Amino acid sequence: MKFYLILLLTFPSFYFSQENYIIDYLGKDSNNYVFVNTDNLIEERWDLLAQPNFWKEVMLLSPDSCLINIAATRTILGKDSFIKWKAQTEPEKTLYKDSIRKVYNLSPTEKIYVTSGKSNFYQFKKVIPSISKAIPLFKKYNTDPWYAQAILLIESPGKIEFSNVGAYGPFQLMKSVARNHGLIVNKTIDERKDFEKSAMGAASLIKKTCIPQAKRILTENNIAFSENEVWFKLFVLHIYHAGAGNVEGLIQSFEQKPNNQELITKMWQSEWGGFKNASQNYSQVALAAMLNLRAVIDNDCENYHNCSLDEIYF
Repeated sequence: MKFYLILLLTFPSFYFSQENYIIDYLGKDSNNYVFVNTDNLIEERWDLLAQPNFWKEVMLLSPDSCLINIAATRTILGKDSFIKWKAQTEPEKTLYKDSIRKVYNLSPTEKIYVTSGKSNFYQFKKVIPSISKAIPLFKKYNTDPWYAQAILLIESPGKIEFSNVGAYGPFQLMKSVARNHGLIVNKTIDERKDFEKSAMGAASLIKKTCIPQAKRILTENNIAFSENEVWFKLFVLHIYHAGAGNVEGLIQSFEQKPNNQELITKMWQSEWGGFKNASQNYSQVALAAMLNLRAVIDNDCENYHNCSLDEIYF
């Protein structure tokens, strides 16, 4: 890649560790950041799928704008004002969606979504130091830091917030899960807000629960896998978000059980139990966030983040 070649020629202390898939820059006068390499997203053509490309646009779009899209495929049909959309009555919204279906010759039952921009939430600049901080912590607990990067990019980028179901902290752990993985959570202490403790809990959850459950579910359904493949890691992320029971029920509901990328894209368009829209979106959003981070650093670091090339590295 052109960007990497420039770095290698300009900064001799820049290096790529193939063993750990980590890009690092050891600068003398700047902050040192590390990121997990995601070249395989491009090599395996995840960047060409409609769903992650849809979410890439959502993440960069102002919240006062919205994308008109087909729910099943996330195909973007157009862009509009979200302020005007919200000001309409429900009958007016229904008529608008019906007109969209007619223009694009869609079935009357085709679901049309209106999705507002979320650039106010996905603030990549704020989460960059956290990613760099989490990578050595995940390595310390013998957990692939790819998961740290993905989760931090999509859960609460640069923030520590409660979700509507009670998850909290940079890795959005539920109370019971946090306690099960070594954190203190009671009326006076909540270690989920502590970055290192939260990272420890998330790493433990992935290593001791999510990955073993993913391997078990895939094995029992005769689906071949490798832990280093992107689709397997996305499958693990679905378990992290939706729980093993919901993911297992979904997979068992499939008459034909594909593997590789086809399994993930099938999960994006399927529901079972508690595995619904938010769960379908989870790995789509992870891919989009990873790809947006690549674009920021690879193509437009200085302009997009007002940073210099010796401050942020991928």
